Parts: sequence; C-alpha cells; structure tokens
Amino acid sequence: MYNGGNARLKYIDGKEDIGVKKRMTISEVASHLGISTKTLARWEKMGKIRKPKRDWRGWRVYEEADFSEIKRFHETLVEVT
Repeated sequence: MYNGGNARLKYIDGKEDIGVKKRMTISEVASHLGISTKTLARWEKMGKIRKPKRDWRGWRVYEEADFSEIKRFHETLVEVT
C-alpha cells in the first residue's frame, strides 16, 4: 500500500518489493537497473523510452509506470546480447 511521497510500495501481504518508490529520480532508476544516468538520458533523446515528467526544478521524475517500461526495455537489451 502507498503511504506518502517517498514511502516504499509494499505488497498486500506486507512484503516489501525491490525498493521502487512511487516517484524516482534519474539516479535512482539508473541504480536499480545497473546503468548510468547518461544511458537513460541517451535512450530518452533517441526516443527509445518515453520522456518522464519534470518537477519544478526541471529534474526528471519517473513514476512507477515509467520505471516498469524502462525495465522491460532494458531486459530486452540484456536478452539480445
């Protein structure tokens, strides 16, 4: 269940997931996937992933759905190589 902006998502049975927050920075997404922030920015620029929303400072803010989409894309790259 979700409880607040930076709270971790949990399954109904109380087990914590892999640590994906409701909103994540580019550094957090990159860290979870084991890639660099520059790689994420390059994929965005090339149109391989959707551009995330930005906060009032202009920083990228990735939602849970964005992370899932990027993770699926990353997994397809890993399978090919």
